[in-house]
Amino acid sequence: MNKQTFFGRRNQPSLTVSIIPFTFLIVSLIAIIIWQGADGVFTLGPLTLLMSAAIALGLSLWGGIASVKGLHVGFRRSAMQILPAVPILICIAIVATTWMLSGVVPTLIAYGLHILSPRMFLFITCMVCSVISVMTGSSWTTIATIGVAFIGIGRVMGYSDPWIAGAIISGAYFGDKVSPLSDTTVVASSTVGVDLFDHIRYLMFTTVPAMAIALLVYIGVGFFTSLNTSPESAPLLDSLNETFNISPWTLVIPLVTMVMILMRIPTFIVLLGAGALGAIGIFVLQPQIGMGLRELFSSIWSGSTLTTGNNALDELVSTGGILGMLPTVFLVLSAMIFGAVMIGTGMLGKLTDSFTSRLSRRTSIVSATVASGLTMNCTTGDQYLSLIITGNMYRSLYRCYGLEPRLLSRSMEDSISVTSVLVPWNSCGLTQSSVLGVSTLAYFPCCIFNILTPLMSILVARMGFRIYQSLPSAARA
Repeated sequence: MNKQTFFGRRNQPSLTVSIIPFTFLIVSLIAIIIWQGADGVFTLGPLTLLMSAAIALGLSLWGGIASVKGLHVGFRRSAMQILPAVPILICIAIVATTWMLSGVVPTLIAYGLHILSPRMFLFITCMVCSVISVMTGSSWTTIATIGVAFIGIGRVMGYSDPWIAGAIISGAYFGDKVSPLSDTTVVASSTVGVDLFDHIRYLMFTTVPAMAIALLVYIGVGFFTSLNTSPESAPLLDSLNETFNISPWTLVIPLVTMVMILMRIPTFIVLLGAGALGAIGIFVLQPQIGMGLRELFSSIWSGSTLTTGNNALDELVSTGGILGMLPTVFLVLSAMIFGAVMIGTGMLGKLTDSFTSRLSRRTSIVSATVASGLTMNCTTGDQYLSLIITGNMYRSLYRCYGLEPRLLSRSMEDSISVTSVLVPWNSCGLTQSSVLGVSTLAYFPCCIFNILTPLMSILVARMGFRIYQSLPSAARA
């Protein structure tokens, strides 16, 4: 095999070369997980992503298949999609700290222990998170606010963190997908030229069955889990009341935050405002903590710890602050660099083209779209970039075989937006694992909705349910 055959032509790398960095990344991450566990992704993940990017760049330069213009385009596209997530991550860290110290989360935990049925907790958690995400159009905001409170409530009731996180994420992402306020839903529909509400209605045929199964699983888990009885949670409630002023007034902070969200104020401004309200609430609602401005800034930066005399509560109310979020930020930036190099060298395009070269049947086309979406989530590290690339790649193929654009937009949502949170180095997976304090690989098997949705997309395509073709003989099942 000569050099040109191995590397490919300029700006058109060969499949062999294109698959090397991706294979190195996957094998390295698997080795890290086996060697150090899921937490090893945070410590060694950035190095692995940067090494994979260096391999891709080195191969492209050696083979003469890269161009300065192509790399510039790749970095610009990747940075425009991923960099806005960094200030949002910082704001989430601020909200987590101030809402804990101002008594918002402790109050929600205390009220939740009194009101929520333990056996139906996971079901209710999933439903509440889905409703809030539908109204707000943001799974990130839902998880960073009410999701954190549900983690605390569920722990006290006796549920394991992965199951609580799974119910929160399943509900939040279902609501996000079917909300007309969701930015990813708008991106998915607009990328392929589908009316927003037509796209959402078509999504229902795959997302509703997946959600129904998820809710049944969460009900079953509730009835088969050994839960704490109310007397066992009494010491924690006593410690909560002794440490914080548990009052309905603390709920003004999340209420105002919800109003800002419904007014469709940008996510960064909402989270910044929520953090500011939480900081004010510390001085107004929890003066007994005795926190000054210096202590407040120290807690926001390095995290908060309180000694309550109850070990479970001490662990519950501790936060990592901005420093605790920095490993996530490093991973996000490293994923951005890897995605930029893969796009800029043309390797990502070659990998995705290999999925589509021999497709002709409806089921295989949808299956390839789902597989491409999962691959994009792994290689670009960002759901927005994955949606745009996948949409542009498959538009002509769907048109050629007479398949509706809304089938493409639904397949993209089912495979990209919903599964991004399941990839440990994707910006969504990194963020939610940091916010909830549960590793991505730990909550992965418990995110029933997120796992079932791409499978449901392929199943519905195989059945041909509500799938119409403008060219009847173009693409059989």
